[in-house]
Amino acid sequence: MKIGLLLPRDGPAGLWSPSTEASALLAVAEINARGGIRGRPVDLVLGDAGGTVAEAAEAADDLIVLDEVDLLVGMHPSDMREAVTAAVRGRRPYLYTPQYEGGRIEAGVTATGVTAAELLRPGLHWLSERRDARRFFIVGNDYVWPQVSSAVARALIRDGGGTLVGQSFLPYGARDYDPIFAAIRRTRADVVILLLLGQEAIAFNRDFAEAGLDHRHLRFALATDETVLYGIGAEASAGLHITATYLAALRSAGNDGFLERYHGSFGDHAPTPNAFCQSCYDALHALAGRLRPTPRRAVHLAEADGLDFRVIASF
Repeated sequence: MKIGLLLPRDGPAGLWSPSTEASALLAVAEINARGGIRGRPVDLVLGDAGGTVAEAAEAADDLIVLDEVDLLVGMHPSDMREAVTAAVRGRRPYLYTPQYEGGRIEAGVTATGVTAAELLRPGLHWLSERRDARRFFIVGNDYVWPQVSSAVARALIRDGGGTLVGQSFLPYGARDYDPIFAAIRRTRADVVILLLLGQEAIAFNRDFAEAGLDHRHLRFALATDETVLYGIGAEASAGLHITATYLAALRSAGNDGFLERYHGSFGDHAPTPNAFCQSCYDALHALAGRLRPTPRRAVHLAEADGLDFRVIASF
């Protein structure tokens, strides 16, 4: 069975591709150690979604036509999802794994990631209760995830007795933040909600701190994990708050086991595990479990002898 994994090597989300590729390889090796899917070994076929929606759609078509994958797994931004859906509709199942905006999703897509509402609600409540935050300003990139997420945030802010004092959406690559910084100062925002993607979040947060706003206004970010935090740097992270369903630093039996297997397979200097690679790892295991016809004895992965990493590159 061939599973096509569509990742963006370019663009703002490209920084998550190395860790997602590694976690997907690990998941497939573990699935194969347990007998594969319906008795068939699984091969992972990697496809480069590129940096544009057109490139993502072309890569999805190549995975189906040239590589003959049986199903497609996508870990890419939401603005690519509609184009990929159109490319694969009716031809292959399509599993979409990362954090996304929630709400109505395209027909034919199974989305497994956490939604904006699930992340925003506890974070905004905490900021209101613990930091007495009442005035909020939204900064996001100009595409579907930030736009829909901002609507969710507005409703939650209103319901919590707060006020949205401003918002601004930026195209990828925009780096003139001075008008936004001026608006944040002018509106006296308590919290700046960041709906920025990957490298876009790194650039904005660095300039935010350099402008001296980090000690005057709190920041609350979605889609910000260890990978992005390393890029921002400790010196630019004062007052930066995040909510996430996964952090590599959190200790639990499940995460400790995952990290041991991950670094045991790829070394101590492997790409930092994060919520995006973890969501893909979990989705692949959930898929295998759903397609397994009868219950099988669980194999502890520490006992699995020689995990087989099978990958077909398609770049």
